[in-house]
Amino acid sequence: MEKEIRKLLKKLNKLRKHTLMNTLKIKYVYAEKNFLVAKMPVNKKVFQPVGFLHGGATIALAESVGSSLSTLNINKDFFNIFNIEISANHIRSMKKGIIFAFAKIIHKGKTLHLIQVKILNENKDIISLCKMTNIIIPKKNTSC
Repeated sequence: MEKEIRKLLKKLNKLRKHTLMNTLKIKYVYAEKNFLVAKMPVNKKVFQPVGFLHGGATIALAESVGSSLSTLNINKDFFNIFNIEISANHIRSMKKGIIFAFAKIIHKGKTLHLIQVKILNENKDIISLCKMTNIIIPKKNTSC
């Protein structure tokens, strides 16, 4: 089981290349079928103008992890995942350190996934609480 998790994390982290996830230094650190954890450093690159963690960077982390979690639960040969709604309550600010995104599937339907993402700091204090809805879209037949 541990070997499968390491292999999955390696695969997920390899997909970051040339993406916003790579720019933000988001790294996946733990995975299960219905649960995914990633981390992101908090530094000047993800600040708002007044010097605190930008809410948009936090949402980018949440959406990255939540979308990847949905992707783990579909057949990628036949379906794509797209986020269609995300909301966040930013509870605490940060200036430095690491934040962790804990994504969990709340509802796993055939066409919609509801994902909850808790963003915590290194002390396990809540930074943001996010909710997102992903839609599962069949891929078009490209053989025609």
